[in-house]
Order: sequence, then structure tokens, then C-alpha cells
Amino acid sequence: MPGRRTCFNIDTRHAKIIKGSKEAQFGYTVQQHEADGQKWLLVGAPFESSGEHQTGDVYRCPLDRKPATNCTRLHLEKVSLNNVFERKEKMRLGMTLASNPKDNSFVACGPLWSYECGSSYYSTGICSRVNSSFDFTHSIAPAFQRCETYMDIVIVLDGSNSIYPWYEVQDFLINVLQKFYVGPGQIQVGVVQYGERVVNEFRLDDFRTVEEVVAAAKNIDQRGGEETRTALAISVARYSAFKHGGRPDAKKVMIVITDGESHDSPNLRKVVEESEKDNITLYGIAVLGYYNRRGINPEAFLREIKFIATDPEEHFFSVTDESALKDIVDALGEKIFSLEGTNQNGTAFGLQMSQAGFSSHIVEDGILVGAVGAYDWNGAVLKETRQGKVIPPKSSYMKEFPEELKNHGAYLGYMVSSVISAQHGQLYVAGAPRFNHTGKVVIFTLTNSGNLTILLCFAPMYFYKGWEKGRVYIYTISLQGFFIPDGTLGPSEKTHDSRFGAAMSTLPDLNGDGFSELVVGAPLEDNHKGAIYLFYGQQNSIQPKYKQRIAAGDIFPGLRYFGRSVHGMMDVNGDELIDLSVGALGAAVLLWSRSVVRVGISIHFEPSKINVFNKDCIRGGREVSCMLATVCLNITPRTPITDPKTVGIWLDDKFVVFSSVLLTDYTHPLIFSVNVGLQNADEGPVLDDGWPTSLQSELPFWNGCDNDDQCVPNLVLQSSSDLLDRRFFCGRRERSTWPPCVHQRTSGERLVEASRRKVLVEARLENRGENAYGTILHITHSANLQFSSLVLKVCSLEKHPDLSLSPGLNCIYEGLEH
Repeated sequence: MPGRRTCFNIDTRHAKIIKGSKEAQFGYTVQQHEADGQKWLLVGAPFESSGEHQTGDVYRCPLDRKPATNCTRLHLEKVSLNNVFERKEKMRLGMTLASNPKDNSFVACGPLWSYECGSSYYSTGICSRVNSSFDFTHSIAPAFQRCETYMDIVIVLDGSNSIYPWYEVQDFLINVLQKFYVGPGQIQVGVVQYGERVVNEFRLDDFRTVEEVVAAAKNIDQRGGEETRTALAISVARYSAFKHGGRPDAKKVMIVITDGESHDSPNLRKVVEESEKDNITLYGIAVLGYYNRRGINPEAFLREIKFIATDPEEHFFSVTDESALKDIVDALGEKIFSLEGTNQNGTAFGLQMSQAGFSSHIVEDGILVGAVGAYDWNGAVLKETRQGKVIPPKSSYMKEFPEELKNHGAYLGYMVSSVISAQHGQLYVAGAPRFNHTGKVVIFTLTNSGNLTILLCFAPMYFYKGWEKGRVYIYTISLQGFFIPDGTLGPSEKTHDSRFGAAMSTLPDLNGDGFSELVVGAPLEDNHKGAIYLFYGQQNSIQPKYKQRIAAGDIFPGLRYFGRSVHGMMDVNGDELIDLSVGALGAAVLLWSRSVVRVGISIHFEPSKINVFNKDCIRGGREVSCMLATVCLNITPRTPITDPKTVGIWLDDKFVVFSSVLLTDYTHPLIFSVNVGLQNADEGPVLDDGWPTSLQSELPFWNGCDNDDQCVPNLVLQSSSDLLDRRFFCGRRERSTWPPCVHQRTSGERLVEASRRKVLVEARLENRGENAYGTILHITHSANLQFSSLVLKVCSLEKHPDLSLSPGLNCIYEGLEH
């Protein structure tokens, strides 16, 4: 045959390979995307470097007809949150991609993005939203919680003449500052010095590191003053120091250090009350050096400082003199940091290592992200909307992820998706592959108030005979909203390690049957070269057997981890067919869909029946009967096609004749078989695998009878023997398929003498009706006789090779031997 039948419509010979850095893991994720009036392929490279740091990034690759594709890096590593000390090293930006075709935006996530809190780094993850012009618009970090050290601290320092020696106070200030975690997202420090007047030595937002703050503190000189106006200093700190550079959502702390009673003590009550209204926590430190050196009773002074302190037990300190200030540095730090805690909904600690963005999925009102590290690695699902973040409490998961299994992190959020149910509306789906070491999938509802309700769970993890083969479980949703198991999908039986199901993507209809398709990645197949599987859809489900397996070796011999990501939603090359994008290690592969056509076959014979008596042709010097077979082919596209008339078809036709070695059976028609295929199986469209590519048609013989459907013969049999001059006669009008005659017996016995050597029987068969095809004459005899020979006395085998009896034709047979 000039070609071979191809049943699948993903082209493997003309794939377009876009290469990138293997070290950057270019191709880890792929996403077809339309923006800025063009078609693009977004490619994640989560190990991409930015300077000395490995931040990850996303590339945009134009999908045009140019032979070479030049991808552009988007530099999304610049993503940041305000007032946060970030750690972007190895944040894996581009590990997940989610495109939103409604507004042509997309989201790229870096689940290992971290920020500093105290001496720790919290990996809460971050995502970048990018608009249709590829401009970064804002960061998405639903798991991010402010540090416990997110504080604005103003130190109100008494610098009046009574303070002595100053360097002791200055050393105390420096030691305290060195205890603070100064930086964005943590502690800001401002210093106010006062005596008769109040001076801002430096403001809250002047410095961003503890080194800068300490250096500034070393340059603070004692300003002196005859009076100690503590109430004025507190008032100035409240309305000035906290206002200039202060952060509205930061915890406010004021530390007042003084060595004597205030000269404006009548105003203290008012300024303290106003400070408390501003949610300022006040610490009071009484330095008793002046009192002790002069032998003065400090009771009134201590009472005043305790009044200033928000909690007289927890927030009040006293030291004997300036040199003793160093002894309370640690205690003061511990008291201040005891203000650390969780936020109001109690989720901060549980989300500190959440790695939100490990998976992502666009939903109608925002983006759903998986947070596999949340709640001691049991995981969680979070949502970011225009109205803010949605964080379900840990209690929402307790029933399906009981506390007694806390040492077995489930990784809920490893995968997130959504479905629409007629009963429940928008349903969310999340995978927990490590739950109880078997895995679980949960179906749940989630309101924007954070109310999460789990409706259903599955366990899809699959490990087969020591091999990581993988398996995909299919469920259908009933009208009542129930999820009904509907079979499984798996890789080729010949595979071992496969990780089938590591990536999946639904595809619009590829073969024209009206159902969506499914492509599944298996990146570990063929010794980590990888493969993808294409499954066709059917009514409310997926066909269980894959239609096409595409191995990395079918595309390019150097590919590895082919199938680690897959996506298909748009026509990339302009032929109106949905194309497929596949990620590999250091490469993104574009696979083109091919048109699907059906070839209709019809056959017409002229004449419609074979008349062996009509010799209208000469072949090999002999007169023969000829007929004309007209084969018509009709090409019907099932999917868009440029021009059906240009489709090349090969045709294979032949007659199948049912015959014996010597005799032709004219009662059975000739079978005319036609097979069709594509002339070039590697170019153009493919044949619909559900449509027949062969046709058998019958060409009957003309039987010479009045009624073409059947002949009605009239067979007459006459017989005699030399034993007795008696004739047997029988005659009956029978159809050709019936017995021609029933022997009429006569009474009496006949004896054959032992000395007799031969008995001759003569039979005469005559047809007095229409043609009798396939006529058979049966001759039987008793056991004491042996058949000797048969002699045809009348009938020409040469003239009538079919042994049919025509009207008026007589055939005589004889011969039996004793």
C-alpha cells in the first residue's frame, strides 16, 4: 500500500521545539496565552537566576510562523511586598502558571518565597498577577501574615542635666537596639530626647537595618535641660514620632526612660490616656541614680513611672543608677517580644511555612492556591479575591485530616481545581497525595467568609508492583451533585516507572465528535525521557483506552521529562485546530493537531449482474464477460480543513471469488472489496478512526430465470437396470435447493446371482423447467454391491462446466459393479 492508516491527529513529525536553559528548568510549566493582540506561550523557569540569586522567572515566547522563536524573560523576580524583608533566593517563581482567558491576564507563583521574622524565615509563597500588556500589577500572598516583630518602637529618652554619665544611657540604648530585629516588615525604631524641650533624634522610617540604627544612636549627644517635661515628650512622641514613618497596622510601643519626676506631671494622665486610645503600649524605666546619689525618697517618682506603664507589673522597670541599665536589656527585650502573637483569626503560625502557590487555579472571583506546608504540612487551600484573602481555619479540615495523623503531612493543595455542579454550583477540588500514605482528593465548597465544607473525598494514589506507574481516576457528577466512580486511566502496560498523571489538561474537541479530550503527562517513562497520552472524550466521560501515546523519542531524541506539564486551549498556527504545548527539561514543545476527515465509499456496477453467456470482451484471445465497477469517494471533514479537494487518497480494490478448483459457483455473487487510505500519512489530515475505510459489495450472476431472485426447475429422473426391465420414474417441480426427486419403490425382491459380475443401472435426468443450478444426483446401493464406475453418456462437461441443467437438456449416467 502507498500509505498507512493513521488514527490519531496529533502530529509528531513536525513538532516545534523551543529550547531554553536546563539549569533554569525552562519548561517546568507551559501555558498557552493570548495577550496584547498576539498568541504566546508562557514558559516557567523556576530555577532561573537573577544576579547571584536563584529566583526563578517566566518567559513569553511568540507563537508565530517564524522558524526560530525568541523568548523574552519577563523579570517577574521583582515581585515584592511593601514593608517586608524578603528572601527571594530559591523562591521558585514560575513553578506554577495559571492563565485567565477572560481578561488575558495570568498568575505566576513562587511557593518558596520567604520573608524574615525575627531570626526566622517564613516560606509562605507569593504569586504575581500580570495583565494583558505583560505588566506586573500586584502581588498575591494569601498566606502572608505580619511578623510578630512587626512593631513601631519609639524610645523617649530623658536627656536632662540630672542624667549622668551619659555614655551609660547611650550604651543601654545601643544594647537595646541590637536586640531588635530592625528591618522592613519587622521593627522600626525612632528616638526622642527630651528635657525642657523635645527633639526627634531620628524617625521611624529613617533607617532600615539594625546597623544603621546603632550607628545613629552612637551619634546622639546629651541635650541637657533644667526641667524634665515627660508629659510633653510622650505627647510629641504620640502625635509626631508615630505619625512620621509609622505604619498604621504595626504594633506601637513607647519606652520612656527617665531619672526624675516630671515638671508637667498634671498633664500625664491626659497624655497617657490618649496614648492608650492610640493602642500604644507604654513601658516605663525609672533610673534611680539621681535619687540614690542624694538620698531622696523615690516613692513618688516610682509611682509616676508605674502610672505611665500600661501594665505596672509587666511594663515597669527600675534600676539603681545609669550603669545598671545594662542589666535590664535582656528582660526588656523579652517583655517587648512577648507582645508577639498570632493575628486575630489565629492562623499566623499555621501558615508560616505554607508555600502557598505550590498549585494555582483561576476561578470566577479570584485565584485558588494550594498551600501544602500549612498546618504542620497537612496543607490547606486559600483564595485571593478582589475583596481580600480567604483563609479557612484549621478546624475546617479536622474531620478529613484528623489531629492524630499530624505526623503524616497530607500535602493538601498539591493540586487545586474546580468543577461546576448543578446541585452545588462552584465546587473546588484539592489533592492531598501523602494523606495516610495513600492519598486523598477532597471536594469542597468555599465561601468568601472562609467557611469551607468538605463534601467528598477520594484516594487516587497508585503504586503497582513496585513501580511508580500512576493512575487517573474518573468521576462523573450526577444531577443531584454526587460524584460517581467511572473507571480509571493508566499508561501503557509495558511501562514501569511512569508517574502517569503528573500533569493533565483538558482539551477542546480535537476529532470532531463534540466531546472534549484529555492529555496526561507521564514524565518518568522510558528512563525519564517522558511521554504523554491522549484520551478522547465520550458522553459524560473519557474513553478508557488512550488513542495516542507520544513518547519523547517520537519528537526529538534529546528530550527528557517530556510531559512534566501540558496545556492546550488555542489554535497556535492559524489552522483553526487546537494545538498542544508540552513542557520538558530545558524545552517547550508545540504539537500541531491535524484535521480529521471521513472518506465515504460507494460502488456501482455496470451491468448490475454478470451474464456468462454475454461474451462482450476479448482477453488473451478468448471471449469473456466484462463488467465496469465505478468507485466513488466522498471526503467529509470532521474538523476544520483548508481544502478537502487537496487530500490525497490511495485506493486498493480487488474481486474475491468463491470457487472450487474446477467449477465456478454461479449461485454465489462475486465480492468486490475496496480499501482506502491517505497517500501521505505524515502530512495533511488523518482519517477518523471511528469511520470504516473499507467496503465490500456483491456482484451477482445473471441466472437466466424469469424471476431474478430464484429459479424454478422441473427435474425428471428415469432409471433402469439390466436385472429387470423395469423403470423407476419420478418427477417434481422443485426449487433448485430442494431434493430433485424421491425414489418410487415397487414391491417385490430382486436377486442377483453370485456368478454375475456386473449390474448396470441407467439413469436419465431431465429438466423441464427453469435453470437448475447446483443439481446433484445421489446414487445409493446395498452393502453387497461395490461401486465400479460412472459413465456420462450424454452431457458435455466442456460446454456446461457448472453442471447446471438447462430446460430440455438430458444427462444419462450408468455403472455399478457386483
